[in-house]
Amino acid sequence: MNPSAIVYTSNTGTTAQYAQMLSKQTGLPVYDLESATKQLERNTSIVYLGWLMAGTIKGYKKANKLFSICLVCGVGMSLAGSQIEEIRKTNNISNTIPLFTLQGGFYLEQLHGMNKLLMTIMKKTAGKGLQEKENRTKEEEALLEILLNGGSRVSEDQVKDVVNTLLY
Repeated sequence: MNPSAIVYTSNTGTTAQYAQMLSKQTGLPVYDLESATKQLERNTSIVYLGWLMAGTIKGYKKANKLFSICLVCGVGMSLAGSQIEEIRKTNNISNTIPLFTLQGGFYLEQLHGMNKLLMTIMKKTAGKGLQEKENRTKEEEALLEILLNGGSRVSEDQVKDVVNTLLY
C-alpha cells in the first residue's frame, strides 16, 4: 500500500481531525474532497475518510470514481471497529480494501436542515429505546451516551491500527 494523499469529507469536524492526525503520523498530505478534485490527478492512490450517515460513508462514491482508494475510514457515533461488514456492504467496498470505523462525535447544534431533523428524531426515538432497554451491549451504551451528551470522542488511540496498516 502506497497512498499519495489523505482525502476526507467532514460534516462537524471530527473526520477532518482524524485526517489531520493521520497526516501528521504518516507524512501524507491531506485534502478535503473538494480540494482534492482540483489538486490531485485522476486515479491518484489515496486514503479516504468520510462521515457516516445511516451506514453510508459520505463522499465515498465520488472519491471512488476519481481516485484509487487503498484504505477507507468511516467516522460515526458508534464505537471504533463496529459495523464493518454492514458498512462494507452498504458502500460496496471491496474486501481487498482495508476498512476501519472510528468514533467521531455528535453535535446536534452544528447540524442543519434535513440532517438536523433526522438526528433530532433519531436522538428521541433511538435514545428512548436504548434508555428503556435492559442489558445493553457495550456498543449500545456508547451510542446512548453520545446521543444524550454529545461531544467528541476523537482520539489518537483510535487511529493506531490505521497508521500501522498504512506504514507496515
